[in-house]
Amino acid sequence: MRSMGKIRGVRARRAAVLSVAGLVAAPALVLSTGTAAQAASCTAAKGPYQKQVEKWLGRTADGKQSTADCNAIRSFQVSKGITPAIGYAGPVTWRTMKTITVQKAAGKTPNKAKKCPTNKGRIACVDLTRQLSWIQDGSKLKFGPVPVRTGRNGAETRTGAKKIYWRNIDHWSTLYDVAMPYAQFFDGGQAFHSVTKSMYNNPGSAGCVNMRPSDAKSYWNLLKNGDDVFVYGRKPGT
Repeated sequence: MRSMGKIRGVRARRAAVLSVAGLVAAPALVLSTGTAAQAASCTAAKGPYQKQVEKWLGRTADGKQSTADCNAIRSFQVSKGITPAIGYAGPVTWRTMKTITVQKAAGKTPNKAKKCPTNKGRIACVDLTRQLSWIQDGSKLKFGPVPVRTGRNGAETRTGAKKIYWRNIDHWSTLYDVAMPYAQFFDGGQAFHSVTKSMYNNPGSAGCVNMRPSDAKSYWNLLKNGDDVFVYGRKPGT
């Protein structure tokens, strides 16, 4: 009976040791699983714009996908709302990079080519090609340029001369069941309004000119009913 008690005691002590070991090992197991999951979300495949994307990101442009390349590309995609964010150097990622490049080049002279009318007084200009918008008085820049997110393929933001005809600071779209803060309508159901998404989130809006909250608020304060709007160009990918 005493021998059986000793055996039971040894078994109990072993079980306790194993339980403690299991608790100590658990965080390592979680980290390992997390790392594996992160690695699985990053593709090893080389994209068609591998070299261009690597060069834009300041990496060695050898056209070969490495883990570091994939992580850098994926980080860019996550920051810009590009999906799927798997580190693949595809057309959407490269197109976004080119758009950002031309936006930066616009500087404080977005209407250098004088494509937006300068004889209208206060006017909001929307360049679909560069995904930029700004407000000017004649030829004088009043605000911007700022990045915008316009209509996706099949639901493009319509081009031409418009006027703001209705404003609602706290608009709710019954068509899409979403909030449209600082909405200023200029063409049918198309309007300037605030969104919380990235301006580079693909594939684009349903036709409205999406803006960052602070930019949409500035537009609200600078524009009024009857002010001119001019939309021109063509969004890349449409």
